[in-house]
Amino acid sequence: MRFAVLCLLAVFLGCATQILPESWPRLGRPGALFVWDENWVHDPIQQNLGNTHGGMAVDRRGRIFASRDTAPAVLIFDQRGRLLESWGDDLGGGLHGLCLVEEDGQEFLYLAHTARHQVLKTTLAGEILWTLDLPEGSGIYTAASEYHPTSIAVAADGRLFVADGYGKGYIHRFSASREYLGSFGGPGEGDGQFHTPHGVAVQESGNRARLLVADRENNRVQTFDLEGNFLSVLAVDFRRPCGVAIGHDGRLAIPELAGRVSLLDAQDGLLARLGENSESSQWAQNGLSREFWRKGIFISPHGAAFDQRGNLYVQDWLAAGRFTRLVRQ
Repeated sequence: MRFAVLCLLAVFLGCATQILPESWPRLGRPGALFVWDENWVHDPIQQNLGNTHGGMAVDRRGRIFASRDTAPAVLIFDQRGRLLESWGDDLGGGLHGLCLVEEDGQEFLYLAHTARHQVLKTTLAGEILWTLDLPEGSGIYTAASEYHPTSIAVAADGRLFVADGYGKGYIHRFSASREYLGSFGGPGEGDGQFHTPHGVAVQESGNRARLLVADRENNRVQTFDLEGNFLSVLAVDFRRPCGVAIGHDGRLAIPELAGRVSLLDAQDGLLARLGENSESSQWAQNGLSREFWRKGIFISPHGAAFDQRGNLYVQDWLAAGRFTRLVRQ
């Protein structure tokens, strides 16, 4: 009986930690260890991914959503990396960041489209529920062509935070009913200013609620309260951070365009650098051909998301398209 219980426990632990072949690259360190899944998103899908210049999210069913700069603009994968469906033929060429939000028991996607100069809310099946154009009330813009939102985040109360990363460099706040509330930031290097506020994420846990902003060309991640007041700069050195993925245990993954992903603990301390590329000539090289890709090494991490098990999904900014699954050990 005791032997049977031990066997069942071993099986359970094996499933929980997802032990994978020793030949697959190990990234990180004990306590923050991942395995580079060599079988995730395989041929023939891998040959037709288009320009992976977007974001990633995971729904409660474990499906992985990824946006890209090619039509159809949204791809949906299962845990094994098999393409389940795609949609967004009319969203190709500019769909960028996305976040997945549960509201009253139903899940939705919020999308940022740089070429349409707007953000959108959709169902998981791709039905567009509404669009939101530039905040004219801000007085910052003279034409829609100046507004290029790259990311959107949603608070628990429905407030929206839109990063104009490729435009004027402001973060815009909206109510749950899409009423303009205000803007903050703008170009600069000081606290609360931005040089390409590329990605945003809202983290709410207990009494703590904050907005994290990947201030890409200032090589830092800043934090703000949900009114837009500056709080801090994370005490970690980053190389062109593009976004913030938040795990269910409070960990953060920061995809960095300059060839690595940084993993932080729930207190914002550095846990590990994942897939760090020592060849600086390859960093942020969108056109780098497949012959130069190496297992266990990133080139230009752009979007990332955790699943319920703590596995991490990363997309490199590459014209040939690349998605990676890192299995938490």
